[in-house]
Amino acid sequence: MEIEVLVVPGCPHRQLVEERLRLALDDAGLDVTGFTTRVVADQGEAERCGLTGSPTILIDGCDPFAEPGTTPSHACRMYRTPHGLAGAPEAEQLRQALAAAAEDGGRL
Repeated sequence: MEIEVLVVPGCPHRQLVEERLRLALDDAGLDVTGFTTRVVADQGEAERCGLTGSPTILIDGCDPFAEPGTTPSHACRMYRTPHGLAGAPEAEQLRQALAAAAEDGGRL
């Protein structure tokens, strides 16, 4: 499983999403699975790599939180969580996305 976090320079939610992703990986029994974080410099790069707002989490190249009709954007992103809108998914939402990816062999 390849996991990449895409962020814009200075993303205020980078640390939060990295902490929650690490917690979700550990909780899912994937404690040896790592992830990379890539800083996306501009709109052109956002379009090439699939950044639909910062932070974007890609699991095997797919965004498990993608909403239909969302286009690449070099801007901040908000996530729907059980507690309202937030700058990153809850750890449980991430754990569920990881479990679904593992069941599907990484195909979301």
